[in-house]
Amino acid sequence: MGSEVFDVIVIGAGIEGSSSAYHLAKSGQKTLLLEQFPLPHSRGSSHGQSRITRYAYTQDYYTHMMLDSYPLWDTLEKEAGVNIYKKCGLLNIGLENGNFLGSVAGSMSRHGMDFQSFQSSEFQRRYPMLRYPPRSGAILDPMGGILRADKALAAFQTMFKQLGGVLREGETVKVIRPGQPLVTVTTTKGEYRAKKVVMATGPWTSKLLEPLGLRLPLKPIRITVCYWRENRETTPHSSDRFPCIIDGGQDDGEEFHVYGLPSEEYPGYVKVCLHDGPDIDPDARDEADDTWVREKVTDYVRQHFPWLQGSPGIVEACIYTNTPDNDPVIDYHPQHSNIIIAAGFSGHGFKLAPAVGKAVTELALNKPLSYNMAPFAVSRFNAASSKL
Repeated sequence: MGSEVFDVIVIGAGIEGSSSAYHLAKSGQKTLLLEQFPLPHSRGSSHGQSRITRYAYTQDYYTHMMLDSYPLWDTLEKEAGVNIYKKCGLLNIGLENGNFLGSVAGSMSRHGMDFQSFQSSEFQRRYPMLRYPPRSGAILDPMGGILRADKALAAFQTMFKQLGGVLREGETVKVIRPGQPLVTVTTTKGEYRAKKVVMATGPWTSKLLEPLGLRLPLKPIRITVCYWRENRETTPHSSDRFPCIIDGGQDDGEEFHVYGLPSEEYPGYVKVCLHDGPDIDPDARDEADDTWVREKVTDYVRQHFPWLQGSPGIVEACIYTNTPDNDPVIDYHPQHSNIIIAAGFSGHGFKLAPAVGKAVTELALNKPLSYNMAPFAVSRFNAASSKL
């Protein structure tokens, strides 16, 4: 394959790379998707059985993208014959009349989305299984729910191959050599050339970007994924009919720090996790000390979820790649316009993946852009980035 020239090479077969490769192939592009690990794997950010999806965002530009993501997920389900989305609602919890809930309500209102707003007394009446301070309120996004992550990832990859795309797994990229009109990508197994390259490389992005003369403030962290068993003897609540939750903090200005999902992959177990973790090298993820994470989320569950057992019954791990503003980078390399970066999704990119794949394809094909891409520009980090 060394002499073959592709229209686009996508590096990284996580959810953003797989969605991008799918959209590129669907647009008629001869596309190669490279993945360093044998598939499926649990070394990155896209594995597992469940992720939250929602319209409810505090930022308009994400709500706008989610207006596309929902129908695009529906299209993928129909094409692949796989059920990916489970509607169970998303409960946003925060300070009653505070900034977080006000921003969520404002964004959803501006986009014509249905939602229900609960003041403290109504919140407590509707969700008696939860214990939050009297000052807490909530907003229910009825279209929120679960994405079946592994099924979604496999569906993108299956459809990509059916569209004529080439997927090569177990090939680590060693060198990206910029050039016009072709970029050369050297892996542990071969050398490939393409008119465009998309770097959807998650926590490994910095290792590949720095030799290309760009340093971005990307910070990989380990997320401790905890599952908590329900106390069947003491509670009538059914863990598989519970909504997803996002706690936006009980004080104004506090970023949301805890999320939860109803029982899905493990019957009788609810997923409740801290949206934070220790800094890591992605190649040594499991060496990180996550004691403080476990202590903090355990205290949270005991305080707010009395119907769950007080210690996690199952613990797994994944990786976030965070940026300082928690917005990803989806943009051209500033010195190499035929290299596109899609990284730094800060733990909330899975639900956006269909729209991200669409946006990456528009960038690669120089098409008019469907979304406000300014929040995702490389240039916003001018003060924190450096050309090497």
